[in-house]
Amino acid sequence: MSLDPALAAAQEALVRAMTAGGEVPPGFDGDAVRAAARGILRKRAGEVARAWPMLAASYGPAWADTFAGWAAERPTNGSMRDAWDFARAHRESLPRAALIELALTEARHAYDGESAPRPRRAAVRRVPGGVAVQLRGRTRVMARRS
Repeated sequence: MSLDPALAAAQEALVRAMTAGGEVPPGFDGDAVRAAARGILRKRAGEVARAWPMLAASYGPAWADTFAGWAAERPTNGSMRDAWDFARAHRESLPRAALIELALTEARHAYDGESAPRPRRAAVRRVPGGVAVQLRGRTRVMARRS
């Protein structure tokens, strides 16, 4: 069974409007589409918070709105990649716990911002006050001596 090309185009435009900041297609209630888009962004923020709890906790009650503002025109790549992209974009302002979470993730996986993350065999990353070392799937944080 093939889909009517006009219907397929309208559905694609509707999905883009709800998930990636696209224009509301003709014939759809703009307020309802924008409300659905806000709900989807809040759900994404919750999924990212479960994947990267320290990142979300570092923003406190402002997390959902902060993430939604950043993600509004970015289609999702899954909660892990959404979190990683957000953390990299905000690296300079992240508190210690979120920076450690980012460094540990970067020690465990290679991610170029485009393709899916891949596990690393070994890596060393700086964290506030020390380094994260990952070797064969085991990650340790070592503090610098003062």
